[in-house]
Amino acid sequence: MIRLLAFVVFFVAVGTTLGQSFEAASIKPNTSGSNSSSTHTTRGGITAENVSLRRLIERAYVVADDALFGPEWLGDTRFDIVARMPADAPEGQGPLMLQSLLAERFGLKVHRETRSVSGYAMLTGKTPPAMHEKPAGAETGTNSGDGGIKGTHTSMADLARLLSLQLRQTVQDQTGLAGVFDFNLEWSLDSVRPEDRVFAILTAVEQKLGLKLRAQKVSVEVLVVDRVERVPTEN
Repeated sequence: MIRLLAFVVFFVAVGTTLGQSFEAASIKPNTSGSNSSSTHTTRGGITAENVSLRRLIERAYVVADDALFGPEWLGDTRFDIVARMPADAPEGQGPLMLQSLLAERFGLKVHRETRSVSGYAMLTGKTPPAMHEKPAGAETGTNSGDGGIKGTHTSMADLARLLSLQLRQTVQDQTGLAGVFDFNLEWSLDSVRPEDRVFAILTAVEQKLGLKLRAQKVSVEVLVVDRVERVPTEN
């Protein structure tokens, strides 16, 4: 009886994991030395080019750079990833599937705890974007790169997540705006100084989206890496 119960529990656990796994995934090291990276997420899957393991963890667990605590080398190792979702995968499963992929291929283990960190509050400006209800059956699409971000049927929470990844600090949505909107936000890459890039993003958000980002301390749930391998298992 005990052995049968153990088998049932094991079967359910495996079934749950498989239900949140990509149908197929390829992970290859990127040694180009380029500072440019990009990630494309659609209903069909995720394609990432020259993306650090740190960024992948941030995307999988939806945390900003300052809310992730782990080995310093996480930002040095970069990979190209192509992952395909099952045709019948429910919408919004991408992060969970990426979590499974990182656990399976990099042996990633993490835990969460609450800390106070420096971040931004996202507020409405003089001309905030017009929001609308998400059409039935419509997909949320995002595209994030060094020079900007794009979104289709994107909520304010989704935008805050994308900006958190770009600014590498937590952005909390305090706009009170409901619904979704489409946007194409670009900023200048003329300067490589981090402070200039941050200023360019803050300016673009205010001028092009009608929103403001105010620097302040925010109490957030952070992610702590307990274990991770530098080299993934083979495809």
